[in-house]
Formats: sequence, C-alpha cells, structure tokens
Amino acid sequence: MRTSIWDLIFLVGFIAYTGIRGVFKQRTAKVKSVARRLDAVEKALLALVIPGSLLWPLLYLFTPWLRFADYELPLFFPWVGLVMMVGSLWLFYRSHADLGRQWSVTLELREDHRLIKQGVYRRMRHPMYASIWLWCIAQGLLLANWLAGWYALVAFAVMYFIRTPREERMLCEAFGAEYVEYMSQTGRLFPRRRRKSGE
Repeated sequence: MRTSIWDLIFLVGFIAYTGIRGVFKQRTAKVKSVARRLDAVEKALLALVIPGSLLWPLLYLFTPWLRFADYELPLFFPWVGLVMMVGSLWLFYRSHADLGRQWSVTLELREDHRLIKQGVYRRMRHPMYASIWLWCIAQGLLLANWLAGWYALVAFAVMYFIRTPREERMLCEAFGAEYVEYMSQTGRLFPRRRRKSGE
C-alpha cells in the first residue's frame, strides 16, 4: 500500500465519498421506480466511468500494477486538490440530502417524483455533477499517476456531455413547463446570478 500523506488523504476522502453514496443508495433502495432509462448508452457510460472512479484508484493505492504511469506532482497541486476534495464532498453530500428519495444512480423517475428546487438545487440544476467534476479534478491533483489520477476526469467528461442532455429531456417530458421554467432560472453547474428587478 502507498503511504504518502496525499495518498492517505485521498483514501480517507474516497471512503467518505463511497460512504455517502452507499448511505443514500440504501435509503432509496425501496422507493419504487416508475420510469428508468438504463439503455445501452447508459450502460456504456457507467462501464466507462467505473474504472476511473473505483478500480484505478484502488489498484494504484494497494498494488504496484500502475507504477508505470506514475509521475512527479508539482508541490502545490495536492494542496489545491485537498481544497477541491473537501468542497466536492460537501456538495456531494448536500446534493444527495436535498434530492432525498428522488435520487438514483441511473436516469430514473421515482414513484410520486417531484422536482426539487430547494437547497443546492435552488440555483443549480446539477450540483451533484458539479461535485463529481470537483472530485475528478481533486483526484488528479492528489494521485501522482496518469491512470489513477486523470482517467476519471476524461471518462466523466464523456459521461456528462452525453448524459446531461438525455437527463434534461427526460425531466422536460416528466415536468413540462415547470422544468423549462426551472432551466431558465438556474445554471447547469454554476449558480445563475439572479437579475435585480428593473434590469
């Protein structure tokens, strides 16, 4: 096992990250799904992302198999990564908590699904994706390995740009004008600045 301080910090964050996901997955396990789009595209995207988010980091930390892809990190990179990791974990937790029973791993609508527009969703449509972007960048800044560090960012970028339009189409179909209005009032990944009246 690797024992550098930054590898250990990443491991602690990784345990927290997977723990958050596990807790909320368990909480929503019995909530009935009424619409699910787990098609070939969705399965391919999940298969693309899983190695970078789970497999490569664990192989990097606990085996010598990825040493061929190691490199030296500039000294300030891990400090920036630590700050981004902390922000990511907070936003990841808040996104799950605010979604509550509406959350799912795949493109899915739950029984009695409602559109969440409070908490971190008040001004951002996809705060969970924003947290994952932050996490992927933090991973690259903390792990000095091309595969374990940066593969996740590339894989998630592909997933995000393919999945997000599909997700928003599904929500437009489900909520109609309410979601279209919500889109006009929020940013995808960054809070949209509210205009003052009279502007």
